[in-house]
Amino acid sequence: MKRLTLADCFDPNGERFGIPTYPWRCAPGDLATRRQLRIRGLRPGGQDIAAQILRPRRRREPLTAYLYRVDLARPVRPMTPARWRAHEAMMRARRCCPECRRDAGYVIPPTLGTCVTCAYPEEQRAA
Repeated sequence: MKRLTLADCFDPNGERFGIPTYPWRCAPGDLATRRQLRIRGLRPGGQDIAAQILRPRRRREPLTAYLYRVDLARPVRPMTPARWRAHEAMMRARRCCPECRRDAGYVIPPTLGTCVTCAYPEEQRAA
């Protein structure tokens, strides 16, 4: 695979990649990523990807970030009481240890699968 250079990432007409492509930190001001839209209190709102940003890396595929038009973005939907309840239930399930059935008070790491007390019982007794 040919290594992608910064100059290769500049394709504002979309001839090479199919959609307009810009180098990292060189996108026009009227385009934004999902995170940038969220900071402004917006969401893509069903619009298609307008462009992309590529950041070349050594020995790996380039990082890609998709861009959306800010003028077509819609406001973020507000959190309703039902959504808050659903979010709290989801977080409660992530904090509950499947082994001891207690609320750990933190999100249980998926690498452990249980709370730290159940994962390392011998270290807990020593302390």
